[in-house]
Amino acid sequence: MAGSGNVLTHLRGAAILTPWVLWLLLADTAISLQLPLKWLFPNFVYDSSSRIAETVWYWIQIIFERFNGANLVFSGDALPRGESAIVVANHVGWADFYMIQALAIKAGMLGRCRYFAKIQLRIVPFLGWGLWAMGMPMVSRNWAKDRHELDRAFSGIVDRQWPTWLISFSEATRFTKRKYEQSIVWCKESGRPQPKHLLYPRTKGFITTVQHLRKAPHVKAVYDVTIAYQRGNDFHAAPTMWDTLSVPGLSSRLGYKFHVHVRRFPLETLPKDDEKLAKWLENLWVEKGEWLDVKKAEWASTT
Repeated sequence: MAGSGNVLTHLRGAAILTPWVLWLLLADTAISLQLPLKWLFPNFVYDSSSRIAETVWYWIQIIFERFNGANLVFSGDALPRGESAIVVANHVGWADFYMIQALAIKAGMLGRCRYFAKIQLRIVPFLGWGLWAMGMPMVSRNWAKDRHELDRAFSGIVDRQWPTWLISFSEATRFTKRKYEQSIVWCKESGRPQPKHLLYPRTKGFITTVQHLRKAPHVKAVYDVTIAYQRGNDFHAAPTMWDTLSVPGLSSRLGYKFHVHVRRFPLETLPKDDEKLAKWLENLWVEKGEWLDVKKAEWASTT
């Protein structure tokens, strides 16, 4: 863990993190206690849990950017403030959440962020209950089995028009060199294009999400978020979870570079057919890979 071996750094991290962890526990408890009310007062629970979650996420964002000096660079399309959208992103590490949260803060949607979560978390006291109360889709990645759960999760957005950013990491796992090599082999055997610096995206979840949320008149767009990191000559080098919480000077002292590139696609412009939607996501990932390749070369020329 870069820069985190110093005892003082660990102590600093513990001192910074302890108040946040205590607040997280209180927040999880407060949201979990609202779960029995979800069926009677769904709008109240959604709004209340969103406000509570926003305080938790904003606090940890302050730790990352202000306390620990992460300098985030943004490029791409301006996002309309308060707009509901489907968000797809590549997945490199824990720090990805900060990158997406930074965009959400700018758009006034931090408390409305909802991620796909593993269904096993539902039985975890308070944490899982809180995610469930918030309306997070709890999935097993078996889309046939998940149909009922997705209908439940999407119903609030479609029927009650809850404002939301529904966020998914379309590769379904974090990028590693080993997984990248496996993706290359699979794409070659399947006759699919291999995106540069990315894993081939899973399309079923994206198709299901788009086809459901087309019915929600307030969901206006798909946001494509491309996340890039570098440290020294190491592209895709993201800090660990503990480093993001404990180490000062992430950008100035340790030399981490963070870049978030976002593109906005009006939902009405996406294909209506499932097969064409899958191809659309595939082409999007190829374009993301080209952008990452250019960014890698740009950073290499300034190292």
